Amino acid sequence: MPSLFDNDFHAWASQQAGLLRGGRLADADIPHIIEEIESMGRSEQRELVNRLVVLLLHLLKWRFQPGLRGNSWRLSIKEQRIRLEAHLEDNPSLTAKLDQAIARAYRLAMIDAERETGLAESTFPTSCPFTFTQIMDDAFWPEEPA
Repeated sequence: MPSLFDNDFHAWASQQAGLLRGGRLADADIPHIIEEIESMGRSEQRELVNRLVVLLLHLLKWRFQPGLRGNSWRLSIKEQRIRLEAHLEDNPSLTAKLDQAIARAYRLAMIDAERETGLAESTFPTSCPFTFTQIMDDAFWPEEPA
């Protein structure tokens, strides 16, 4: 017989919150609660990487396609910096995972940059050419490589 967890997640979550608020831990669905909390943590990490991908993609396009720079790219960079800053403020423990997240995000951003620009993969540095400080700096706009 399917459980409430399987059939109506919202109802299950409300029920579990009520049980926990009431101190009725013995009645709570602890295994599924643990699973959902762990899933939320992974989701926050994915969001960090996704924000970085979009930001790095536009920084790469800005750097390697200077003739196509426009307001849309500028605003996308600005927006992603704000969203990334807010995400890290909401999840400060993720700062410990920034190096790993940037490395993962950069690999994905390179693929997107190659697809969107038509430039060869070899055009782009093999590892992220920007520091996190530069990535987040409102005054940083990467110039063409020398």
